[in-house]
Amino acid sequence: MAQTTVEGIEGVQGLVGQHLGHSDWVEITQERVNLFAEATGDHQWIHVDVDRATKESPFGGPIAHGYLTLSLLPMLVPQIVEITGFRMGVNYGTEKVRFPAPVPVGSRVRASAVMDEAKPIDGGVQMLVTVTIEIEGGSKPAMVATSVTRRYL
Repeated sequence: MAQTTVEGIEGVQGLVGQHLGHSDWVEITQERVNLFAEATGDHQWIHVDVDRATKESPFGGPIAHGYLTLSLLPMLVPQIVEITGFRMGVNYGTEKVRFPAPVPVGSRVRASAVMDEAKPIDGGVQMLVTVTIEIEGGSKPAMVATSVTRRYL
């Protein structure tokens, strides 16, 4: 269940500048990393070769792809905020994405979100939301991204 729930354009605009909450923790398993590698064709050894990554990687073992971390947003953000009163929503892109810390396989991550902007557009609203993915026990975020989404009436 989402920590923050609002309805319509006015509801979204009322969230600007607010921290919206946190998602649940999710474990990053080797299976998830391998499936992402299969889906994207990115089979770099630091992600999928456990033995080599354990021996040769500066991270001490395999790590998740940065884009795997980004791809968790559609799963995690709805746990944070639920927006009703619209017929549909679309991902419009990202303004900025950074991966300050690697995500080791076996670690747990969660998202937090801040509503930066909500501007009316023809037929709806465009939102800029800064989403931060943190690693449980980590000192730096795994990912910080400004997500651009649109909701249409």
